[in-house]
Amino acid sequence: MPRLRHVLFDLDGTLIDSAPAILASYRDAFEVAGREPACPIDASIIGPPLTETLELLAGDCDKVLIDRLAEQFKRSYDRTGYRQTSAFDGIPAMLARLKGSGLSMSIATNKRLHPTRLILRLLGWENHFDAVYALDLFEPRLPDKAAMIARLLADCRIDPASAVYVGDRDEDGRSADANHLPFLAATWGYGSLSAAEMAPHWRAFESPAALAEALLGCG
Repeated sequence: MPRLRHVLFDLDGTLIDSAPAILASYRDAFEVAGREPACPIDASIIGPPLTETLELLAGDCDKVLIDRLAEQFKRSYDRTGYRQTSAFDGIPAMLARLKGSGLSMSIATNKRLHPTRLILRLLGWENHFDAVYALDLFEPRLPDKAAMIARLLADCRIDPASAVYVGDRDEDGRSADANHLPFLAATWGYGSLSAAEMAPHWRAFESPAALAEALLGCG
């Protein structure tokens, strides 16, 4: 791997355990709407953008319904739900170590920008990241994570040869590939990729400490 200067992170399932908050707010949205979800509301649904997940849960793409569910989810999550978020074990120490080493760190997440900022403030991480990108950071909204990473790299003038992307899902790996970034898979989260799902050129890490060692070894 070339000399590393920039680490781009996914958020949910990689740095934070937001499952309790997210799942509670999805359940609240369906309860208020008087709808039964079409599939279980469990940790397997966390990761994709809100609208995509609501369409899956509703088993329906009706815009009026999805907009109503989305508004209730946002209301629940942004007011109080996000406070149930916690960092995975070892993440605060890893971030402090990487920050102290002089590496530039950024966030590229499917989570909406507003709760992302609320969570970073809650965890005391506002000053860790040089850039925080979400699909709704721009108008019109960015279409997917690959486009978001491309925009972050361009805006911050980051050479892909000096950066990596860290995430926990297949989408994260494919988005890194689309931008010619090495992909490092965090296997401690709920979106953990199995060995069979890993592309040959992706690397998996079982702990934040092991990931930090690899990142600093390339710096």
